[in-house]
Amino acid sequence: MMSVSSKKLRVTSTALLALAVALGAGANAGKAQESAQPEDSPVQTSPVQPETPAASEPVPQAEPAKEPEPAGEAAGEPAVPETGAEEPAIAQNPAAAEEPAPPDAASGQAGAPAEPAPGSVTQEEQPATVPAQTRDETDEVEQENAAEGQSTPEGEAGVAREQERRIANPDAPLVPEAPTWDSFHGQLNAQKYSPLDQIDARNVGDLEKVWEYHTGDVSDGSGDLPQTVWSATPVHANDTLYIGTPFYRVIALDPATGEERWVFDSKSRLEALTQPALKNRGVAYWEADDPVEGELCQKIVYLGTMDAQLIALDADTGRLCPDFADGGVLNVNQWNQTNAVFPFSLLQPPTVVGNHLILGWAGSDWEYAEAPPGNVFAIDPQTGKLQWSFDTIPPEVRAQTGTANVWTHMSADEALGLVYLPVASPSPNYWGGNRTDPIPYATSTTALDIETGEPVWSRQWVHHDIWDYDINSAPTLVDITVDGEQIPALIQATKMGYLFVVDRRTGEDVWPIEERPVPGGDGTVEGEVYAPTQPFPTKPAPLLDQAEKTGIWWIADAVGFGECSALWDDLWYEGMYTPPTTRGRGMYNFPNSAGGVQWGGVAFDPESQTAIVNFSHVVQYLQLYPREEYDRLTGEGASGSSFVAERGFHPQKGSPYGMSLNNALNWLGMPCWEPPYGEIAAVDMTTGDIKWRRPMGASQKYGFYMPGSMGSPTIGGPAVTAGGLIFIGASMDAKVRAYSLETGAELWKAQVDAPAVANPAVYEHQGRQYVAFIAGGNPILKNQVGDQVAVYALPVE
Repeated sequence: MMSVSSKKLRVTSTALLALAVALGAGANAGKAQESAQPEDSPVQTSPVQPETPAASEPVPQAEPAKEPEPAGEAAGEPAVPETGAEEPAIAQNPAAAEEPAPPDAASGQAGAPAEPAPGSVTQEEQPATVPAQTRDETDEVEQENAAEGQSTPEGEAGVAREQERRIANPDAPLVPEAPTWDSFHGQLNAQKYSPLDQIDARNVGDLEKVWEYHTGDVSDGSGDLPQTVWSATPVHANDTLYIGTPFYRVIALDPATGEERWVFDSKSRLEALTQPALKNRGVAYWEADDPVEGELCQKIVYLGTMDAQLIALDADTGRLCPDFADGGVLNVNQWNQTNAVFPFSLLQPPTVVGNHLILGWAGSDWEYAEAPPGNVFAIDPQTGKLQWSFDTIPPEVRAQTGTANVWTHMSADEALGLVYLPVASPSPNYWGGNRTDPIPYATSTTALDIETGEPVWSRQWVHHDIWDYDINSAPTLVDITVDGEQIPALIQATKMGYLFVVDRRTGEDVWPIEERPVPGGDGTVEGEVYAPTQPFPTKPAPLLDQAEKTGIWWIADAVGFGECSALWDDLWYEGMYTPPTTRGRGMYNFPNSAGGVQWGGVAFDPESQTAIVNFSHVVQYLQLYPREEYDRLTGEGASGSSFVAERGFHPQKGSPYGMSLNNALNWLGMPCWEPPYGEIAAVDMTTGDIKWRRPMGASQKYGFYMPGSMGSPTIGGPAVTAGGLIFIGASMDAKVRAYSLETGAELWKAQVDAPAVANPAVYEHQGRQYVAFIAGGNPILKNQVGDQVAVYALPVE
């Protein structure tokens, strides 16, 4: 499920508020479908889908533009972080590797997992890989897999099918030849890399804000509207900068001046249907291979809404595309037909791959045991017709669980014909007794054929996930040289603080990934099963030390008169993947389910083969409550009270256990764990070794900034340029920064209106390089929101 769900916002807000308070004190003291496939669809990987119905409401056309606002530094003191709860906790090991079965050659049905043995809830020790051969290497890969105890899809039948795969664009380069920032992660490879070098380590200190724009689409939640959370990456395409807003409008701006070209208002319902806030992560862009001049919708911008509407607009004019679905609006919720307790919220823009829009969805975390089961759709970009769909949960268990959805962006390698899905965990998040049968695609990276939606390979990173460890960022696709061998690889960042590196053709390890024993349950949770092992990468090393509880921050402990020490003593922890419990104060949860690494993911410099990743250090504790006890604690007289909110209670309706999730804080809201609270690191991807790491950003409250050595929890990711620079916002102090790619030294920073919890965009317009940040804020960091687009460039000589 989506990691910034209502619960998570409250939980993480608390933690970070606590962090801010804590740091303030410290300084003063010294984060389903059953669908019908169109008749012209090449492959059906799910049950038949219904025809596209009309959208729920008519959608108006673009509005006239308004004048841009002059550039100027952000003013005002950052808002105070809200007290709330942080993200979910770590879970115990479920059944060992759960391997999805390959597509059935006879039936054409894709994604059907192998039937488990009668009464089986765990599997034999075997790799959690379902590799598929590619191109001319199929025989060699099959031999290697057999030697390692791995299986290839359907033996000779799988090989034949793989050789017959149709690849629409086999000559597509992994790294675009021209500077490109036309999607959420900049490029389909999710490298977030720009070859532009006009701005470099020598002159970056001269950067100045050349224009800013305010959308007006902002709410602090104090009035009639829910609070806004704006995490949109600006998209540079068609000689225009496009942004989506949390009021579900699209704004087209001049890239050099910020002048409006057109504005479109969807008139969407401004209600927090699945999230605690109005959220948007931007728009997607598509254009025809040979656009016909003067013809409408040869270039299209797409906007999703929380109520499951996908809107297609002509990129030049902002007019609705009349041939797309129902007059320009596709009702994606038509495919929400199992456990439809919430709509398919389209908060993340579609992933555009050739002539396919590939769509996941977000929902509501921690609330339901039975929820919509995860699925991904490919849609024709001009008509909105369904091309294929892929289900992540086996049909025999779909009705009794749910989610394992893809709520974040995806990446793709067009030359291999593969799209890579970061798949979330199943429901309920912290108890798995209703889903003891294998769900092989849950909490995985899964590679699908772009043209058919059939699975080619899959790696499950958490078996029987009971920690809400969603795979929350698009895998970064990289070409690296290891021990003299050039490898087309993939880096999958995780909430656990692991970077898994595999061959993106087959899913096989680049450096060994080991199945290691992990803690089992303590006997207090009925109906649960635990995986005996979990995957652990040997390289790169974990970004966070999960071997034992973190040290206690002595200032918080002293101010709390030993409160932190007492809490540490009352929390169960036997190392990474310690499972939830009902005993004591619960389970020590680190890394927490907000991450670790958040949805911004890993950036990559292809020249030096260096990966850049930012990550947070946040400790929580999670406790399960038998249903009767949970209802007593949260029932009449308590429900809706501050007690329920402050204790971080969530029902997991339909399961025998409710849960609470809280930040590890003292009575004053100071974090009990010692700093740093956030870092950024560089990894040499030729060796898997850390090149450098440093605290990132600063924790801040009441206008007072904590020492830089403490760092800040972060949301949002980095961008890397050929100028040897890393650009990133993401921190609690509402500043945007540039770091040296080579050394990690901070070279530049500027204040913006709110935390820039979005990936920046780097683009070139008329020979000038620009860096654009959206400062929208997120209560996971602190209770400060914004509507600012801030764009920087070097002074004109």
